[in-house]
Amino acid sequence: MVTPSKTIRRSLVSLNLHASMVPALVNFAQQVVKSMTNNPLFPNPVPTLVAIAQAVTELQDAANAALGRAKGAVATRNEKRTALVMLLQQLKSYVQSVADANVENGASIIESSGMALKKLAVHPPRVFAAKPGLVAGTATIIAPSAGQRASYDWQYSTDGGKTWVSMPSTVQAKTSLSGQTSGTTVEFRYKTVTKIGEGDWSPAVALVIK
Repeated sequence: MVTPSKTIRRSLVSLNLHASMVPALVNFAQQVVKSMTNNPLFPNPVPTLVAIAQAVTELQDAANAALGRAKGAVATRNEKRTALVMLLQQLKSYVQSVADANVENGASIIESSGMALKKLAVHPPRVFAAKPGLVAGTATIIAPSAGQRASYDWQYSTDGGKTWVSMPSTVQAKTSLSGQTSGTTVEFRYKTVTKIGEGDWSPAVALVIK
C-alpha cells in the first residue's frame, strides 16, 4: 500500500514594517542583525549584516539631527529610513531563498533570522448549503467547487423530496431560487457535470423560506 505524501506548505517571510516610527524600525533591524550574526543557517547574507548595521547607525544619527529641526534634517532622516527599508527588503529575499531551499524547516529558519512568518489566511472548505436570499421569498444555494470546466445541475422540492423541479444549470457553484412563499420548507440538491461525466445527486439540504 502506498502512503500518500504530505504536502508541505511554503513558509513566507514578513518584515512587518507597517509601523512608520523610526525607533520601531531601528529596534527591528538591530534584532535581525543580532539574530543572523554567526547564524550557521545564513552564511552569506545579502546585503551584508555590516551594511545593515551601518544603515541603522546612519538612520539613528539622522533621526537625532531631525530632533533639532535643522534645515533639511527631516528630509535626510526620511532618506536614511528608506535606504534601511530597501536593505531589509533585500535581506528578506535572501532569507526567503534559504527557507525555500529547505521547505520542511522553512518556518524555523525564518524565525531564527529575527524576521516574522507571514500569516496565511485559512479559508474553511465550502460545503453544500442553502441560505435565505436578500429578498423575501428567495434562496441562495452554494456548493463545493468541482474545478474548472465544470457545470452544476440543480433541483428543488417543496413536498419533502417526493417530486423534484429542475432549475437552470450553471457554470458556477452557486444559484438562486425566487418566488417562494414565506414559511415554506424547500429542499435542494445538485450534481456536477465534468469532462469525466455526471456525478450523483447530492444529499438534500433544507431551508425555510423567509
